[in-house]
Amino acid sequence: MGATGIAEIGTWRTRIVVWLLHRFFLVSRGMTMGVRAACFNARGEVFLVRHTYVPGWYMPGGGMEHGETALDALTKELHEEGNLVMTAKPELLHVYYNRKASKRDHVLFYRVTVEQTAPRMPDREIAESGFFALDALPEDVTDATLRRLRELSGDAERADFW
Repeated sequence: MGATGIAEIGTWRTRIVVWLLHRFFLVSRGMTMGVRAACFNARGEVFLVRHTYVPGWYMPGGGMEHGETALDALTKELHEEGNLVMTAKPELLHVYYNRKASKRDHVLFYRVTVEQTAPRMPDREIAESGFFALDALPEDVTDATLRRLRELSGDAERADFW
C-alpha cells in the first residue's frame, strides 16, 4: 500500500474516532460548549486552520473540558492550533447554538488580536494554517467561517445559529 493509501486509512480512522467522541460527549455531558475565535494580527489578517479530519478552513477553537473556563479553553486552543498568544483582552461577540454538532452544543465566539510565536507546523490534527487578508481567503473556507466574518464586518446580521 502506498503512502496515499496509508494517509487515507489514517484519515478514515480519525473521522471514526471523532464521530465516536461526539457521540460519547452527547451521552456523557448535559450540554457541550466550545470556543472559537476570529484571530487578527497587527496587519488585520485573519488566522485560519485546515484540519486533517474535516474538509475546509476554520477559525481556531475547540471544546471546553470539565473544570475549564472559557478563557482557559480559548488560550489553550489558540496555542495548540496556531502557536498564537493574545495581545489584548478577547472580546466575546456572541453565543451560538450549534445544532449541526448536536442538539445541546453551543459556541462562544470571540474576536482576538494575536501574535504568532512560531509557525504552526502540520501534524496529525492540523494540515495547514496561516494568516489571510479578508479579500484573499483560501478556497474551501467553511460557510460558518464566512458567515462569522461577514457578521464581524457588518455585512450580515448576527445570527443565533452557528
